[in-house]
Amino acid sequence: MNNTIEIKNLHKSYGLTKVLHGIDLHISTGQVIGYIGPNGAGKSTTVRILAGLDGSFSGDVYVNGISIKEDPIAVKKIIGYIPEVAELYEVLTPMEFLTLMGKLHGLSESVTQQRAIDMLGHFGLTDHLNNRMDTFSKGMRQKVLITSGLLHNPQIIFMDEPLTGLDANAVMMVKEIISKLASEGKTIFYCSHMMDVVEKVSDRIILINQGQIIADGSFAELKRQHNDSLENVFANLTGQEGHSGRADSYLKSLNQDG
Repeated sequence: MNNTIEIKNLHKSYGLTKVLHGIDLHISTGQVIGYIGPNGAGKSTTVRILAGLDGSFSGDVYVNGISIKEDPIAVKKIIGYIPEVAELYEVLTPMEFLTLMGKLHGLSESVTQQRAIDMLGHFGLTDHLNNRMDTFSKGMRQKVLITSGLLHNPQIIFMDEPLTGLDANAVMMVKEIISKLASEGKTIFYCSHMMDVVEKVSDRIILINQGQIIADGSFAELKRQHNDSLENVFANLTGQEGHSGRADSYLKSLNQDG
């Protein structure tokens, strides 16, 4: 397989704070990567760099053979990006917003509008296609954001906590969408803290902690190596085991009178 994504010795700092410490990754075409780690581990930073949204890093990053540093716009044209927080033009309606996104990706207006109607209809937003998004709930905005990231049918998709704010039915639907995209041979880089979703959709799981990769393999491989569930492997490798005891201590705080 060709490497769709190549990362070599990636370092990233915010001021004096180092976030990524020499990440090396080779991701083959058609792989679904579950990229997991605790808060502050560097997950979202990695995704933003891969999506061409942060060029202040050292190292080499290539997406489909294109250098992120040399041509981030070319990378943005061929990928789909779904961030955790829906930064939308809220004075627009979903149809207006998606029409704009379609134009940016070179789609005809008729194709864009038909896809928007179909895709948002499956999310239950048919009656809201022409309502301004400043009236929308977080979950409704997230559905529009997911649709905008997939509208142009990209072969490479970056997802950073895409399920945030979604109701249970929408979560199940997005999980199925990811599985079906994977079956079509799409390359998906899925950043999440939801272990059950990572287990279900990923054929390779990468665990990052304090800016470094500490585990890399399929769910079956990680389970065999550590003889435990993914949740417990995560907790043990990131030094966060003993949740039951810490939960007891947390609740004991309620009984302290000060």
